[in-house]
Amino acid sequence: MKKNVHVTISGKVQGVWFRANTKDKAEQLDISGWIRNTPDGKVEAIFEGEEENIKEMLDWCNNGPPLAKVKEVKIEEREPTNKYKKFDIRY
Repeated sequence: MKKNVHVTISGKVQGVWFRANTKDKAEQLDISGWIRNTPDGKVEAIFEGEEENIKEMLDWCNNGPPLAKVKEVKIEEREPTNKYKKFDIRY
């Protein structure tokens, strides 16, 4: 079953290759959507894909890449849109 989640990740998540590593992981899991830094020091993302792949992506986000120190992952489930063809880093 397809799922779409909006995620906000806080902690030491900027300047630690979080976006690039998330993009690599999303591509491995065939997840589409996007990720970007926010002005308040967090990372925001939309993940859309199969439910089991989304679960694995969210598990990965709780740790992130080696230099990250994730404090919190807020997850908001949404209806799948099918509008994302790939996974992008937004600036």
